[in-house]
Amino acid sequence: MDLEKLIYPPDKKKKLKDFDPDYTGKYESKEEGCEKLKKSAKKLAELQDKLYAHDKYSILLVFQAMDAAGKDGTIKSVMYGVNPQGCQVKSFKSPSSEELDHDYLWRSMKALPERGNIGIFNRSYYEEVLITRVHPEILTYQKLPNLAKDPLKDKKLWENRYNDINNFEKYLTNNGIVILKFFLNVSKEDQKQRFLDRINDPTKNWKFTMNDIKERQFWDKYMEAYEDILRETSTEWAPWYVIPANKKWFMRTAVSEIIVSTLDSLNLSYPEVSEAQKKELQTAKEMLESEK
Repeated sequence: MDLEKLIYPPDKKKKLKDFDPDYTGKYESKEEGCEKLKKSAKKLAELQDKLYAHDKYSILLVFQAMDAAGKDGTIKSVMYGVNPQGCQVKSFKSPSSEELDHDYLWRSMKALPERGNIGIFNRSYYEEVLITRVHPEILTYQKLPNLAKDPLKDKKLWENRYNDINNFEKYLTNNGIVILKFFLNVSKEDQKQRFLDRINDPTKNWKFTMNDIKERQFWDKYMEAYEDILRETSTEWAPWYVIPANKKWFMRTAVSEIIVSTLDSLNLSYPEVSEAQKKELQTAKEMLESEK
């Protein structure tokens, strides 16, 4: 798969309409894509073991999407073969009173993965330039100094936040945290069908709330906010991948391939054993073999 086609190029202005949510790359069938996903999952499990042993890098996977785009299913499908001890998932909900008493990146910093681990953010600090753009009244709870009466007109506020995020991600990459950011790009038409499927299937009713319909009314505003996010925060050190999400099987395969390709590029290896350690191992082997 040509993964470069899925990257939002840093420093280039593009529109979301330039990314086809029905794109399936080189794959001609769902079966072909699913077979590749199985192979990638096996490879990912092997690389995760090396990542842990290498103990110099960690991986942070950031997932952003509209409702029903498939974040949960993608995380489950892509990561099902990894060791859960080396993987930590964080879903960011509405901030608590304690979190509101800190800067907006504080709770994300607390959830960063340790060296050798894979961290997954199901939604992230990008909500602070997404939902706050669509519903700027949320900012009144953040106790910000000098908050404008109309935050949407305060260009400096949003410019500062984009710069904060870029600098934060640069700091992380400088310290061995490799960031992979995925925007799961589902069309408005497919979101509608998925909502209807949840309503019509009793086993999926629990996934649907009227708030989903309420937020759908702001679709155009969300798309505008996402375009700004992609344009302002897709960088050389942490580019955005715009993943076509209308075909769930392709979405999952693409995400898996990107993660595997990135881990492969790190040249991970198991620690070398010194001559002294080799002698200890030989001694231990002889002792074990001599036991009756």
